[in-house]
Amino acid sequence: MGESITEGTIINWLVNEGDSFNEGDIILEVATDKVDNEVPAPASGKLTKTLFQAKDVVPVGTVIATLALSEELHASTEGSKSASIEDKKLPKKEKQSKKPTKKHQAASQPQVTTGAFSTANTNTFFSPLIIKIAKEYHISFEELARIPATGNDDRLRKSDLFNYIEDGRPYKFAQPITQDPTAYRIPQLNFDKGKGKVIEMDRMRQMIADHMVYSKHTAPHVTAYVEADLTNMVNWRNANKVAFQEKYGERLTFTPLFVEAVAKAVKDFPNINASVDGNKIIVKENINIGMATALPSGNLIVPVVKNADTKDLKTLAENVNELAGKARENKLAGDDIKGSTFTISNVGTFGSVMGTPIINQPEVAILALGIIKKRPEVIETENGDEIAIRSMMYLSLSFDHRVVDGFLGGSFVRRVADYFEQFDVNRKL
Repeated sequence: MGESITEGTIINWLVNEGDSFNEGDIILEVATDKVDNEVPAPASGKLTKTLFQAKDVVPVGTVIATLALSEELHASTEGSKSASIEDKKLPKKEKQSKKPTKKHQAASQPQVTTGAFSTANTNTFFSPLIIKIAKEYHISFEELARIPATGNDDRLRKSDLFNYIEDGRPYKFAQPITQDPTAYRIPQLNFDKGKGKVIEMDRMRQMIADHMVYSKHTAPHVTAYVEADLTNMVNWRNANKVAFQEKYGERLTFTPLFVEAVAKAVKDFPNINASVDGNKIIVKENINIGMATALPSGNLIVPVVKNADTKDLKTLAENVNELAGKARENKLAGDDIKGSTFTISNVGTFGSVMGTPIINQPEVAILALGIIKKRPEVIETENGDEIAIRSMMYLSLSFDHRVVDGFLGGSFVRRVADYFEQFDVNRKL
């Protein structure tokens, strides 16, 4: 499989338990992160037992099946009956390799000592004869591609293959040499981390760290920004927050207003309310809005407002206040933090103008809301353009570019901003 391969995935068993096979028959197909391989039978015999099934991931060197081999092979292998992903018995003719000829000695010697290869063989089309010989000697397609070819258009000839076998297959476990001198390599640097108070990460901080690194590693993050005029929303909330609390017994913060607008935008663009499962996109039926919330310890947690699109402002305020209260008192239950399909993070709470949030996996987008700040802005009025004091906010949407393109991400965050700006100042409680 190559020295850098540590595990393989069994694609398919081509021989079933109890079936007989001949030497060279393909027993199974194995996939690695580099190439798919066919595993041939080392000799004639019967497959008595399979220890792993299709789709199983198996470490290199692990026994995957038990074979009952022919008497001839029993004698030559001293009773060995196990087949592994790495160790497969080779035919006698391959073991009796000759000394390298002068023609090939110079080319093969560096490969044996360095464990690397560099050839001009770019043609990976192999004739049926080459494939037949390769199967006979248990040479994979990956190894065939390493053999220097002398035929027209870099075609591998029969003589090339036999000369390579006679030389002892010097490229069998070789790794490719990087030809591009500008290729980036991670430098091995020893940083001076300094001296000071050493604080052990608590379990939650370790989980957050792992979750964030996993998200950045898994999802290609792209961030889109828009600016929104929240003057109408700010004025309405300031005028009604006391009456709202007297009528419903709940504080009216900006968060339920934000959740309400985001839920509307998600309904308009349902593909933003999704997750990725391999090569499949799961568009969620429910709209559950997660709210990134700071705990007293300083750690971050995401309580969830379930079915936010079906609730009125009173119910949203109740849910938001209840979850925020539980977070402050460290009383959030498991169900309170499960099932979010889209997350918002109000970084403006800390005075931040804007942020570039990391996606809360397995979601595909997260919205950061900056501080609401009064600024002079040019607005259109009946009398023409005028400068007025407006309450402005930056919105930043980070999205997974595997499934959310720029059009969807930009359109969604713009729609959220539109709902903020078009807030009805005459809305009744």
